Amino acid sequence: MTDRLTIAMAQMNPTVGAIRANQSRILDMRAEAAARGADLVVFPELSVCGYPPEDLVLKPFFLDRVQAAVEDLARATADGGPAILVGAPWREGGKTHNAALLLDGGRIAAIRFKHDLPNYGPFDEKRVFAAGPVPGPVNFRGVRLGVMVCEDMWTPDVAETLAETGAELLIVPNGSPFEADKQDRRLQLAVSRVTETGLPLVYVNQVGGQDELVFDGMSFALSADSRLVAQFPGFVEHVGLTHWTRDGDGWRGGSTELIPPPEPLSAIYHAMMLGLRDYVEKNRFPGVILGMSGGIDSAISAVVAVDALGPHRVHCVMMPSPYTSRDSLEDAAECAHMLGAKLDTIPIEPAMQAFGKMLEPLFAGTDPDITEENIQSRARGLTLMALSNKFGGMVLSTGNKSEMSVGYATLYGDMCGGFNALKDIYKTTVYRLAHWRNAHLPTGARGPGGRVIPERIITKAPTAELKPNQTDQDSLPPYDVLDDILECLVERDLSVADIVARGHDRETVNRVWRMLDRAEYKRRQAPPGVKITPRSFGKDRRYPITSGFLNAVSD
Repeated sequence: MTDRLTIAMAQMNPTVGAIRANQSRILDMRAEAAARGADLVVFPELSVCGYPPEDLVLKPFFLDRVQAAVEDLARATADGGPAILVGAPWREGGKTHNAALLLDGGRIAAIRFKHDLPNYGPFDEKRVFAAGPVPGPVNFRGVRLGVMVCEDMWTPDVAETLAETGAELLIVPNGSPFEADKQDRRLQLAVSRVTETGLPLVYVNQVGGQDELVFDGMSFALSADSRLVAQFPGFVEHVGLTHWTRDGDGWRGGSTELIPPPEPLSAIYHAMMLGLRDYVEKNRFPGVILGMSGGIDSAISAVVAVDALGPHRVHCVMMPSPYTSRDSLEDAAECAHMLGAKLDTIPIEPAMQAFGKMLEPLFAGTDPDITEENIQSRARGLTLMALSNKFGGMVLSTGNKSEMSVGYATLYGDMCGGFNALKDIYKTTVYRLAHWRNAHLPTGARGPGGRVIPERIITKAPTAELKPNQTDQDSLPPYDVLDDILECLVERDLSVADIVARGHDRETVNRVWRMLDRAEYKRRQAPPGVKITPRSFGKDRRYPITSGFLNAVSD
């Protein structure tokens, strides 16, 4: 019987579909853990293929390559070093499962299938996986391990069955995406499972960006009395060790690492930075190009890009019109200078004149309106896309969630781009992030420390500058009001009556709801962006474009 066990927790950043590269990274992290005396190395959910693989799982030749990689990894454990627990899609009995595989002594020693498949928000596991039976414990070198894959921990059934069938330690490989304040919920659920079973728990989470999802790591371990005995860092790859000793009928654990999780604004900023970095690098873009307006959204987008990629990979472009103020020109130049990023200026007045002349025969007899404003935005979008095509950088769009919610954005104009770091960030949070970044240098940032956003960008009234003396508040409620109403409608699904009861004007609420509803067709065409809130636009929130519900409801 084993009385001591050292479990390494490998916060890995896989790339979906890069099976050979993921296999190599698993072996590298195993070697690091072996040098530090580990008996077992636990990797995140579906670590061999990356998470989430989505419909790649439906391709038989994809599964063939995953299986070959798992078999290679199993053979690598014949060296007498630590065993590894990896995740992979696995076929058995004509079905494909989300599996955790224990590899030890040169073979696949045990397989357990995920029982509780999530099918909400960004998760579509029931589309591609079959649910496994409620698992029993795995015998590992004299210790009975209860393996629960991610969602299996979120309800009590699997943990209860494992405890009843003799498990001694609960091991939870995860692919749990970041959301603001989610770490508290993970810990609360883990404490519930420990309290219910009386068993220690080891929670290993993936790290890295995958399309709109960011995985924050922050793996942890709890003792049988629910005490936090290990907490590993967020937003970086990490191999952390936990040491377990048999104590009577149970196990007592500890670690030398108890790293506090980042505070909320720091966590959001790090998620934006990591999400953008991995999107650019995993898709092999040389860098990014973005329009620099002199406003807060383009400024914070440029800062995140420089922190993620370094100033040499960020190309800022100022595209003034006759309505662009001297303050905006100065602020954009100062921000780019502070960041050390390249800034070019391309006036769009010649394009405005060309479009005006081209459309003049059809527009004759009409007054200028939003059409001409949108032509300015689209001239800028065309300019950025031309630079992207010529030089290879990905266009980074800069609209925030408040604007995207109510359609305060131009299709094929400022919505042009391959990615948007602000897509799930409300305007009020944009301002808070700007203040935070001016006071803090994020861990792992490739940009400069100190103030990076000029104070005037933060304090001046936001404006699109598409006509004289324009401000956002000409068309929108104050952002503190707008954002609270939007959060109630988008994240909380509250009724108009419930929102009015919070102190908001009924007509304002109805107006915001109408704008939110009518902008659905625009959001379907928006680039992906980092998920921050529990209900981001995209897979989290799926509303019909054509809908008569708004007109049918009266409060």
